[in-house]
Amino acid sequence: MSFKAIDSPDPSKDTQWLTYWVVFSFFSIIETTCSFFISWIPFYFFIKLGFFLWLYHPQFLGAEVLYNQVLKPCLIPYLNTIGSDAAVQKKTS
Repeated sequence: MSFKAIDSPDPSKDTQWLTYWVVFSFFSIIETTCSFFISWIPFYFFIKLGFFLWLYHPQFLGAEVLYNQVLKPCLIPYLNTIGSDAAVQKKTS
């Protein structure tokens, strides 16, 4: 549902944090999947810390940039189906 809240016609101040958590969750999935390769990167913790600071800092709004340029184009085809399965299940129950 966070995907739909980000793209709602009436954005609020929560948009920055919803965007941050969506990007954070995708990053966590990728990091867990590629943990073997990541362990070979020197100073990975400091790189990750800098990346998260860039994501949430209000001056840069990195999460919004990453969402609009990378995640949103990948998620657009699936936005209509996200949440509609839950609505169908409620109607049949």
